[in-house]
Formats: sequence, C-alpha cells, structure tokens
Amino acid sequence: MANHVARIFDEYLVASARAGDRAALERIAQHWQPKLYAHAYRLMGDAEQARDVAQDGWADIIKGLPALTETKFFPAWAYRIITRRAADHIRRNIRKRRTDAAYAAEPETADTSFKAIERSADTAPLSRAIAELSPVQAAAITLFYIDDFSIAEISVALEVPAGTVKTRLMHARHKLRAILKGNANG
Repeated sequence: MANHVARIFDEYLVASARAGDRAALERIAQHWQPKLYAHAYRLMGDAEQARDVAQDGWADIIKGLPALTETKFFPAWAYRIITRRAADHIRRNIRKRRTDAAYAAEPETADTSFKAIERSADTAPLSRAIAELSPVQAAAITLFYIDDFSIAEISVALEVPAGTVKTRLMHARHKLRAILKGNANG
C-alpha cells in the first residue's frame, strides 16, 4: 500500500515539475537520484563513470520531462534514459581505448570493477551474490526486487522484450540460489 501511495506522489511531482514547479523537480531529483545512480553503477561497474552517466541522464530527464505524456511511466522512462546514457558512455570508452591502443599499449590499471569493489567491501551475502551475476542479470533482479519494477517497466528501462526480462530473472534466481547455497555449505 505504501509503495502505491509513493508512486501516486511521484506522479503528482512529475506532473507538477512538467508544469514548471522547481520545488517538485528538486523533490523528484532527491528521491530518484540515488536509485538512478545505483542503476548506472550496476551498468558501468565504476563509481566515477556512474556519476557521469547519472549526471548526463539527469540533463536528458530534465530536458525531456515536458514531453513525457504519462507521468506514471516516469520511473521506467528515467531508467531507460540512464541505460541509454550508460551504453553511449561504454561505446565512447571502447572507441577511446581503440584509439589509445593504436598509439601505444594501454597501461595496467587497478581492478575497479563492480565485482572487485563488492569483494573488498563488507557486504551482506545477497549483495555479494548479486555482484557475481552478469550485469544484465544484476540489473534485472535489482530492478524487480529492490526497485519494485514490474516486468513491463523493466522491459522499458532496459530496452529488451518482456520475455527476455523473465528469462534474465529466472537465470539470475537460479544462479543466486546456487551461490547462496554454496556460501552456506562453505
């Protein structure tokens, strides 16, 4: 029930922000920034890049907000923007790496991947297990169970068919079960 009320309040804030209410836009940003940053972090695996992706995503969100016709779709729409920004960022990184490699061998860097950060942190077993999932499975499972998105909303946010979301969730659940079972026996 509380989640339903929160969604209605979000819809109200989005409608108000679309009408030019700066305070409503600030409240939306305060509420959604941590969630959108976490999504960017799951996709990027790097805190600095995730901040860049989230910041660029917010610029797109603010710019596109007046065109959003259905306020109830704001969460999935915002996640889709972050997903696209992350993909753009990854493509730019790949192009840059190829250019750098053409001039010189890339220097070794410390492992700052999401999995390395999670392994070094003192986190709950479930967080460590989620870190072992592939990025697409981790994004799907987190959006479904932590962010309480529906299959349709996840489909929109990740730009994949609903069947693909269901498959990712199924495989992620099986893998999580195996990982957690292995941790309990070890």
